[in-house]
Amino acid sequence: MIRPSLRLCVVETVGEIAAAAAPIVIGIEREAIARRGEFRVALAGGSTPRPLYELLAAARDPHPSFECWQVFFGDERMVAADHPDSNYRMAREALFERAPIAPQQIHRVPTETGSAAQTAAAYNAELQRCFALAAGQLPRFDLVLLGMGADGHTASLFPGSSALTAPPAQPVVANWVDRLHADRITLTSAAINAARAVVFLVSGADKAPALRAVLAADEGATPPERVPPARTIAPVDGELVFVTDRAAAALATD
Repeated sequence: MIRPSLRLCVVETVGEIAAAAAPIVIGIEREAIARRGEFRVALAGGSTPRPLYELLAAARDPHPSFECWQVFFGDERMVAADHPDSNYRMAREALFERAPIAPQQIHRVPTETGSAAQTAAAYNAELQRCFALAAGQLPRFDLVLLGMGADGHTASLFPGSSALTAPPAQPVVANWVDRLHADRITLTSAAINAARAVVFLVSGADKAPALRAVLAADEGATPPERVPPARTIAPVDGELVFVTDRAAAALATD
């Protein structure tokens, strides 16, 4: 049984994920703009979200109100902004170069700052400035877009990594990932769970076992260290949506 607190949208193929997710994103955007005149979104990296960004940039009816967007990132690799592995570079190519989003509306992770710890501190400061946060407050994104790996990681919250036990009031942390032998910068679970909406985009049969565990209504007696990080995402006062292809959802809906 699937957790009743989430909405699952299953499409046949990976190519249909963007088309299913776009109206969800635009609906959340319109609600945010009606409420505050601004849409604060944290983008996901990886390959699955790219078609969504391209589709949003080309959308005409309805057309996103890009002039009202403030764009952030859920995670980033410690690479230069023009590096092939950069989440910012992917978003720039798929969205920023195609849509009328001004540079001052884009808040990328400043990986040129120095160490991973310094970069995380700089992005925490940027969030504090943009959201006018008091000490101990978390940013409240209108939308956080996420993907998920076959190991159940999301953003750069990897199994067994220190980010999973980060202080609750710390929105961004540097996270060393042993398997990758690399540092990542990531929003914490607490920061993601403060959002008004979280939308996962998940594709591929290799994700099916992890997705079943993430969606299950009862995780049973699973030890905490074996719970997929994506399972920790449950907005405190917001909507949780999964848009998946049939292959990824095969074990969750059988």
